[in-house]
Amino acid sequence: MSKHDMMEQIRFYNDSASSEFLATFNEQQLESYLQRLTKVRNRRGRGSVWVRQGDTSAIVRRCPELH
Repeated sequence: MSKHDMMEQIRFYNDSASSEFLATFNEQQLESYLQRLTKVRNRRGRGSVWVRQGDTSAIVRRCPELH
């Protein structure tokens, strides 16, 4: 799936995410977020598990670069 396609899918699930904001992430990051979005849309309960990948810390904040 292309970066553009992933961004469109993410916006389908999360319409508050702007295309400009999503464009700041690389394809791997978008794919990871899209997988999480699709996972949380499934049934909830004991069988519903999402495991955080170890590539980031548990709490992440993204700040725009200051120029």
